[in-house]
Amino acid sequence: MVKSIMVQGTASDAGKSIIVAGLCRIFKQDGLKVVPFKSQNMALNSFITKQGDEMGRAQVVQAEAAGVDPDVRMNPVLLKPTSDRKSQVVFMGNVLCDMDAVEYHEFKQQLLPKIKEVYEELGSENDVIVLEGAGSPAEINLNSHDIVNMGMAKLVDAPVILVADIDKGGVFASIYGTIELMPKEDRARVKGVVINKFRGDVALLQSGIDMIEELTQIPVLGVVPYASLDIDSEDSVALVQKSRRFDTKKDLDVAIIGLKRMSNFTDFHSLEIQPDVSVRYVMPGDAIGLPDLLILPGSKNTIEDMDYLRESGLEKEILHCMEQGVHIFGICGGYQLLGKKMSDPLHVESSIEEIAGLGLLDAETTFKAVKRTTQVKASHEEHELEGYEIHMGETAIAAGVQPFSTITIQNGEETVRSDGAIGHGGQVQGTYLHGVFDNLNWTREYLNKIREAKGLEPIHDKVITLQEFKDREYDKLADILRDSLDMDAIYRIINKEE
Repeated sequence: MVKSIMVQGTASDAGKSIIVAGLCRIFKQDGLKVVPFKSQNMALNSFITKQGDEMGRAQVVQAEAAGVDPDVRMNPVLLKPTSDRKSQVVFMGNVLCDMDAVEYHEFKQQLLPKIKEVYEELGSENDVIVLEGAGSPAEINLNSHDIVNMGMAKLVDAPVILVADIDKGGVFASIYGTIELMPKEDRARVKGVVINKFRGDVALLQSGIDMIEELTQIPVLGVVPYASLDIDSEDSVALVQKSRRFDTKKDLDVAIIGLKRMSNFTDFHSLEIQPDVSVRYVMPGDAIGLPDLLILPGSKNTIEDMDYLRESGLEKEILHCMEQGVHIFGICGGYQLLGKKMSDPLHVESSIEEIAGLGLLDAETTFKAVKRTTQVKASHEEHELEGYEIHMGETAIAAGVQPFSTITIQNGEETVRSDGAIGHGGQVQGTYLHGVFDNLNWTREYLNKIREAKGLEPIHDKVITLQEFKDREYDKLADILRDSLDMDAIYRIINKEE
């Protein structure tokens, strides 16, 4: 029998993903082979595995915390919104089709046999699986076709702990309401409650904890404090919480355009941890100003986002930045936007067949029916870079234009092909490499060039590896959870002794 525990939440952004990551780290520290699992994820932040499969970033973070390679079986279904009504359905790492919410609601039950199969495969290879739900199990209009909350828990007979976010207020009402809206059978699966993101003295909560335990007959397993951790978050709610202002205590102002269909904002976590960098997001209504570095991120709908830049006036601001000597960098869709033209003859992204880009790179993009999903190594000047590609477009650069890098390894196999483009003496650069800033030695060198252009001394401190940095943060998270949760009770829940 597969040993497991499932983390569900009273709402989105209750902290399910981070609790799963922390539990994975604890179980790893305790000598167990552990993997995360989320049957269905909805996010525009994704990752490409060594096998070339696309999966959600949250399960990648959790796999890192567990000390294992990301595996698409940990997230068999990924939904990537392409508009307000439709999503691209990625199943077992590959694009299945685009569906609207009604179509997918009726279709998703057909995916359950394969979901159960890969779950059982993971169970046979590991000691414990930590599952994550999505949103809330009390979405009573969706529960009849659920495959990610109680539907998944029932499918694999997993015990559940419920996480509630006290920072938003109304935590006891959310706990009680969620549990009361569950059918009796589902309620019996909930073996414990965790109160998350608490600020203050836990003693002040005790009377409320006593009452909610009395009302629900479910124990509170602990109160997790609000913690400052540098761990990737893929949730769109996390983007809303990102800074929109320059921290004047830092040397470099890095502005990222908040595109309407922005994807993979996790690309910039490595910039956020740099000691001299202030990262801010330019959201609707904000002015770009004159940052030291302006970044155009990935996009799930580049043509729609080019329209957004034009209609909002941001295009003029970007071109003004160019005239004023601001360094400009584009990743994936952002690279496509920097080019002269984007064509969509097959209507992959839009009903618009052609649109002019920003024209800052002599490059043109044509959207194709097949998505490129590759994990790669590339050479850039004297650096070897690692990253991954996720894009439907193919970009051709004009003769004489310098590529950003040369791809040398693709999904483990040797190759030679160019990537990206450099223009205007290096002031404007674009690449398809997601995760390019995770190459910290190159990142430090690139930032130092911007520092020197600003008249600042370069920083030559020893660069901690990204893996060392992440391991430190995962260990810190594990320490917080060990101090906050009744881990003995959690082990008893896993062993079905409670």
